[in-house]
Amino acid sequence: MVDYSKWKDIEISDDEDETHPNIDTPSLFRWRHQARVERMETFQKEKEAIDKKAKNHREKLSKKQVEISEAEKGGVDVTSLKIELQSLEKEMDKITEEQEEFKKKEKTMPWNVDTISQQKFSKTVINKQEKGKTQEELTDEEKEKRLREFSQKYEKEIKHYGMLRKFEDSKKYMMEHPYLACDETANYLVFWSINLEMEEKHELMAHVAHQVICVQYILELAKQLNLDPRACIVSFFSKIQVADEAYKQAFQDEVEAFIGRIQKRSKEKLEKLMEEAEEEERQKRLGPGGLDPVEVFESLPEALKECFEKQDIPLLQQIIAKMEPTEAKYHMKRCVDSGLWVPEANKEEQATSNEPSFISS
Repeated sequence: MVDYSKWKDIEISDDEDETHPNIDTPSLFRWRHQARVERMETFQKEKEAIDKKAKNHREKLSKKQVEISEAEKGGVDVTSLKIELQSLEKEMDKITEEQEEFKKKEKTMPWNVDTISQQKFSKTVINKQEKGKTQEELTDEEKEKRLREFSQKYEKEIKHYGMLRKFEDSKKYMMEHPYLACDETANYLVFWSINLEMEEKHELMAHVAHQVICVQYILELAKQLNLDPRACIVSFFSKIQVADEAYKQAFQDEVEAFIGRIQKRSKEKLEKLMEEAEEEERQKRLGPGGLDPVEVFESLPEALKECFEKQDIPLLQQIIAKMEPTEAKYHMKRCVDSGLWVPEANKEEQATSNEPSFISS
């Protein structure tokens, strides 16, 4: 049977109760939240102080035990040392009781928006595939492998999240699929945004970009608090839903800036693809000597261009005869190397004629 008693002491959220219409509600919420944060910080400092005290006292106990052991080996009277040890042990018992009291107090403290999401994922867990390594410590190959494997496994879930529009829906879905709170989700959505922009699906790109920034805010919050990103899902979405206009505007500015980067990146990628396509086409055109026939043709004198356009061999011979031998040799060699002029083509025809051939236009 499910035990629901643990939910009875959840501290009410700052934005869930009603206030008098004459009270500045946003200010009241901020004051309440600040007071709660201060209470939590005070409790945490007290807890850390008692833990430090216990650690130091255990060290004293350990040293005293070693001291007694060495004294006994040397035949020294250890009566006074044992009395000191008993005194330290009694004091250690008191400190242990204090620690137990703090543990009981911590368990009875009400949960709130700042703590409710930290219970299950308070321990930092990266990825089982790469234990012990943070995202920054991974090599490019490891990052690529992790992204590929994660995308193949959770592509459907990532795209579903990317299409959500309301913060509440996003929060609910990510809480149901907490593994989406990771760098791989953000990276997949970034690539998807770029592809959508390249496909000229601008509105859809802008929507997915909004979801990217949500994930990035969660990751940044986790980094600042040194928590597992899954522990920050509720915190972020709860905060953004009740945030003041300044915070929401800062978030929207991030979205707009990211959209601008996506547009720039997609444009650069399209230009690169076009350049690669043109270069591939150029490589296919290259003649036997490695020259581009289009570039060679454009570099020819107008008279030679006319010969190749008309494929008029007699006219070509006349033009060549009138040119300086060095210049004629230079142009004809480039024509051969680019494939514009094929001296040995159509060998059957050359059996009756010594004339070389033009390539087909």
